[in-house]
Amino acid sequence: MVTYTDEGTIIKGNRIVAEARKLSKPKVINKTGRHKSIKIVLTDNAECTIIKKLKFLK
Repeated sequence: MVTYTDEGTIIKGNRIVAEARKLSKPKVINKTGRHKSIKIVLTDNAECTIIKKLKFLK
């Protein structure tokens, strides 16, 4: 498994697990049209793992 540590690296997956020592407050953001999502920021030793990959890439 490869570990990416560069700034700006993007992880895309259908299901992603994240671990961190600190989390920001959840913030509601707009996606397409009336659809909304939640954004949080992980800090202090943050790590994400894809546990289910995307079936189709856009």
